[in-house]
Amino acid sequence: MLRFFRYTPSLVLGAIVLACSPPSKEQDSAIEPPVAEKVTKELVANGNTRVDNYYWMKLSDAQKNADEKDEQTKKVIDYLNAENNYLAASLKHIEPLQEKIYNEIVGRIKQTDESVPYKDNGYWYYTRYDQGQEYPIYCRKKGTLEAAEEILLNVNEMATGHGYYAIQGLTVSEDNSLLAYAEDSISRRRYTVYIKDLRTGKIVDTPISNTEGNVTWANDNKTFFYVRKDSSTLRSRWIVKHKLGTAPTADQIVSEEKDETFYTGIYKTKSRKYLVIWAGSTLTNYYQILDANTPDGKFREFSPRERGLEYTIDHFGDRFYVVTNLDAQNFRLMETPVNKTEKVNWKEKIAQRKDTLLEGLEIFKNYLVLSERANANTLLCIIDQRTGNKHYLDFGEPAYSVSSSINMEFDTDLIRYGYTSLTTPSSTYDYDMNTKERKLLKQQEVVGGYNPEDYETERVWAIARDGTKVPISIVYKRGIKKDGKNPALLYGYGSYGISMNASFSATRLSLLDRGFVYAIAHIRG
Repeated sequence: MLRFFRYTPSLVLGAIVLACSPPSKEQDSAIEPPVAEKVTKELVANGNTRVDNYYWMKLSDAQKNADEKDEQTKKVIDYLNAENNYLAASLKHIEPLQEKIYNEIVGRIKQTDESVPYKDNGYWYYTRYDQGQEYPIYCRKKGTLEAAEEILLNVNEMATGHGYYAIQGLTVSEDNSLLAYAEDSISRRRYTVYIKDLRTGKIVDTPISNTEGNVTWANDNKTFFYVRKDSSTLRSRWIVKHKLGTAPTADQIVSEEKDETFYTGIYKTKSRKYLVIWAGSTLTNYYQILDANTPDGKFREFSPRERGLEYTIDHFGDRFYVVTNLDAQNFRLMETPVNKTEKVNWKEKIAQRKDTLLEGLEIFKNYLVLSERANANTLLCIIDQRTGNKHYLDFGEPAYSVSSSINMEFDTDLIRYGYTSLTTPSSTYDYDMNTKERKLLKQQEVVGGYNPEDYETERVWAIARDGTKVPISIVYKRGIKKDGKNPALLYGYGSYGISMNASFSATRLSLLDRGFVYAIAHIRG
């Protein structure tokens, strides 16, 4: 039941080149931007009519992939080329600076790299990148890290001949013999699922197209579930069951999400005991569960769907833990027996707090780890299930981000977490919840050298028009004069209630080293 993860940094090249060397007035006035043609298109949905003047730019998959382009496709391509030509002409006067900054950014990237191995079901899994190669190599070792390396997938070889190539959803069966993965070679986020026999290295079974890209194995090692997309909207709509050795046309739909405002998916609990179908929209969650040992059984409703009720579930022993907003704007932790999961049976375990948002839960045999947010920082709270004692991890910085990492094992005192701040590169730690000792396993290497003492970070607060205090995290080169004349890049995002964490970016150093002040407005705290 492995999962692979990797950080991806954001680029700030545009902000640097434009702020450091704006075009002259003569250059700016001489370049005319392209103007997209307006073609009225009325769209009717749910009794409402809206006008989209640029609907003509929407191309079907068939149009995008056709060897001979039709007139509409040619028109769209011509407009995109005009936009690209306008950009190139507007920035032509700073091409040397662009090249310099690009080389700086690329030069900080460690091309030969490897993730921290994690243990799952008797194997150590990790991902590595080789010098000069663009794609990852997924690997594992049996029993110990001294064992021989087994390459699960070398994506560099698989991507050969493709203009675009992406792999996701790597998942190993419970007996460790079969690997499910999904491939997209079009850039449409419509994945084809493959099954690889890790004993022979051969692809078995018939590939399954038009999926969301993730597979969840039942415990019988021959049944798996996947998500099929709506072909027109690409919405995750159906949960489908597949039996190895049968044709995809015989696959059984076990759940359909008919509400167009909801997406759906499926996962297995950390205990490996339950399969969980989820459905979610902006403000509502819904779940169905099934014993993972009986994949041919019928999923049962966890609790009836209720608009405005948000929650997540995970299994432990004879109960489910529920993190929910039920009568709790900042969420609280509840629990319920495995055979009585309706909302009426939920009992409070940890009450909501006025100044702290409960965001998630990690379950271990002897510990619960709460992921919380307060004052725009993320927190980890460790609770001993045997004694009820709790403590928080301290990180000693004003603005940072911490999150539970890949923790597949259940019976352990170690929690693995990721930590970063505006001045601390992404770091992976193991923390002993019993002894309270932490061990740094890996920190992102910045090629060419990086000294965090060369930079300073602050947390300040801005007062919104309604009196709300908005936290702002700031980083800058140590020693700059604070006279209000420094160029600044202020980043903010707050849609869907999403909070933006303070994190490190090697790319950002090219801003800071040129006297920029970089700030994140935490609009959602």
